[in-house]
Amino acid sequence: MARKPTPAGAPPTSGAAHIVDLVRKAVPPLHPAGVPFVAAPLLMSALAWRRPWLRRTGLVAAAATAGFFRHPHRVPPNRLGIAVAPADGEVALVDSAVPPAELGLGAEPVPRVSIFLSVLDVHVQRSPVGGIVREVVHTPGKFLSADLADASDVNERTSMLLQTAAGHRVAVVQIAGLLARRIVCDARVGDTLPIGDTYGLIRFGSRVDTYFPAGSTLLVERGQRTIGAETVIAHLPAVEP
Repeated sequence: MARKPTPAGAPPTSGAAHIVDLVRKAVPPLHPAGVPFVAAPLLMSALAWRRPWLRRTGLVAAAATAGFFRHPHRVPPNRLGIAVAPADGEVALVDSAVPPAELGLGAEPVPRVSIFLSVLDVHVQRSPVGGIVREVVHTPGKFLSADLADASDVNERTSMLLQTAAGHRVAVVQIAGLLARRIVCDARVGDTLPIGDTYGLIRFGSRVDTYFPAGSTLLVERGQRTIGAETVIAHLPAVEP
């Protein structure tokens, strides 16, 4: 069985331990928010052990739900002045737009990247930059399809403002979609989030918009696929000494 290279001096692993390690890395862990949704069909399957069709239905439902709530490990790039994708998905918009009014960032358009998440994508959200959480605001709204241009303005959303150590302010907005009726944001004002750190989740199809300070260089194109915490989507403007 092929083995990946290991650093010099690392203790050798047995065949069984190696297989266990491969399985752990191939099967993503479950986000805590998904535990009740996976446990319910598993319980149904256990209670219906004498009814094969119902037992199989429960197992399939549990597997599908576990897939939706998967929370894979990611390693952000070790580079200064970059922003990474806050979510897995497809880049829907690369443009300039006015940030959400509730964050108080002004009425001038700034660079924006919008990522659309289908029901098959990983649905956890990750911090696009490292910084301090300055604002977290939930705004009720509609549940239009998240791939519509005006979903940023009219759909239910949770907006978060981050301030980097260099003073850049970056806004990331979780937007509910046609099927997404629940936005989870675990970040609180005053928290310090490392780049790529998981801070929230949207259930069942959604969109995440990231607004950058003026002068930022956007590095993705519409239609490109992103990997949350790993795909570099922007360079922040240089800070003058």
